[in-house]
Amino acid sequence: MSDRLPGFSTLAVHAGAQPDPTTGARATPIYQTTSFVFNDADHAASLFGLQAFGNIYTRIGNPTNAVLEERVAALEGGTAALAVASGHAAQVVILQQLLQPGDEFIAARKLYGGSINQFTHAFKSFGWNVVWADPDDISSFERAVTPRTKAIFIESIANPAGSITDIEAISTVARKAGVPLIVDNTLASPYLIRPIDHGADIVVHSLTKFLGGHGNSLGGIIVDAGTFDWSTGGKYPMLSEPRPEYHGIRLQETFGNFAFAIACRVLGLRDLGPALSPFNAFMILTGIETLPLRMQKHCDNAKAVAEFLAGHPAVASVSYAGLASDKYNQLARKYAPKGAGAVFTFSLKGGYDAGVNLVSKLQLFSHLANVGDTRSLVIHPASTTHSQLDDAAKVKSGAGPDVVRLSIGIEDKEDLIADLEQALSA
Repeated sequence: MSDRLPGFSTLAVHAGAQPDPTTGARATPIYQTTSFVFNDADHAASLFGLQAFGNIYTRIGNPTNAVLEERVAALEGGTAALAVASGHAAQVVILQQLLQPGDEFIAARKLYGGSINQFTHAFKSFGWNVVWADPDDISSFERAVTPRTKAIFIESIANPAGSITDIEAISTVARKAGVPLIVDNTLASPYLIRPIDHGADIVVHSLTKFLGGHGNSLGGIIVDAGTFDWSTGGKYPMLSEPRPEYHGIRLQETFGNFAFAIACRVLGLRDLGPALSPFNAFMILTGIETLPLRMQKHCDNAKAVAEFLAGHPAVASVSYAGLASDKYNQLARKYAPKGAGAVFTFSLKGGYDAGVNLVSKLQLFSHLANVGDTRSLVIHPASTTHSQLDDAAKVKSGAGPDVVRLSIGIEDKEDLIADLEQALSA
């Protein structure tokens, strides 16, 4: 191949992968093994001492997983990546490297309900404190910064409402505060938005969603942008201070622009243990090969469905950034010109009961707690994914009592619209 950089679709198929050197297998094999044989005692010692790269134990790394990591890093424009068991596991591993007990991180209030719950409740047991900010008010992020702030966390396209976040503006706040910007890019995928291009330092995905794309495998991934200086001000001792378990290595000094990904692997994954199954890595890799094709169909279908709902008499409002009338349409044009994603919400004039009833009447849409599937999905967030929040918090997060969330699949759009029409009529 020439010196030209491969395009997105080429990377989605080829990045990280080569024919198996032993068998010639073209598809990446599933290395279904717990551990790997060392060449000799010196080889083993060099691997355990971080003096050489290689395979030790599948909890720490696996060749199938390595192809997935290299592929997603290439698609996102990062320096390295680490795959783990789920998106939630990825968030724990990221913040373990950044926060000490008593530290804070700022999070956008418009987030997936599971993340809100994890940040508000589960992280308290680690002594990590979340401070909420409004992604529609950039100054709220500035006001939330304190000497204990160690990171800012946002979603590129927010779940459940599909609103677009101004990544560059919040990146400016993070730079001024001297902290990394973490962007959950699950709903956009790198096909629509590459947050690193707009100032993100760390990108996180639930691989379960659009990257895997078929609703069959759990996974999460952390992408290191290689843009943050972890030695600044001594804020991040996990990366800047000598590591006693590795003979005094300073990870920032030794590994440079992929030090964060290394820290997540050799400190987080090693000790917390949320390893991704090689079988799931294989399934997700297969899904990524068709990511560009799927995402464009997802977006095209979603726009058609949103336009239909916006004109239906039973619908009070539609929140989809791809509509010209939507408040986030300008941000969508800037950050996601190929499409505003496939997850959005709409409100019904009949309120809470109408939302619950609609879900029960749909036939083609599957009622379940997931997004990013080839199949179209529906859920009523107020009674499910965001049910742990009080009514005021539900409204602030975009999941009010009258709201229904759709994840639009790759079926024929006419069939999706017909299903919604019959359910709304019923």
